[in-house]
Amino acid sequence: MTLAMLGTALALPSAAGAAGEAEAGMRAAFAKCRATVEGTERLACYDRLAAHLAPPRFQGRLTAQTDLFEITAPTVLRYESDGPIFVLYLKDAAGGIVQNLHIGGGGSATHRIDTPGTYSLQVSGSETWRIWLDPAP
Repeated sequence: MTLAMLGTALALPSAAGAAGEAEAGMRAAFAKCRATVEGTERLACYDRLAAHLAPPRFQGRLTAQTDLFEITAPTVLRYESDGPIFVLYLKDAAGGIVQNLHIGGGGSATHRIDTPGTYSLQVSGSETWRIWLDPAP
């Protein structure tokens, strides 16, 4: 299947409200990828879409400490929270805080981890949250 066929073969279900808006956004994103002429950029466009459709690497509610994980190349830490309080500590293998991240009022944000290594995450939230580790562009 070619990349053009992939974009047209995916049928996104119809829904109402916010789900309908999300569907419209995804349709527009797929249309942008289909319209990209240069093959390498076209593939990168579809790769970015696939990353946003992937399930989270970590998810939970309230407070949690993840197991250690390793990254071998620059990585984008993408995180979302459904609650008004969300604090995320990126820690090194020894438990030292590398970066303090937060979202006030819910929503999503990203942080680029440039240095390969072994890390963990400590999460303090007031509701549910999700975290992805995406390859950096």
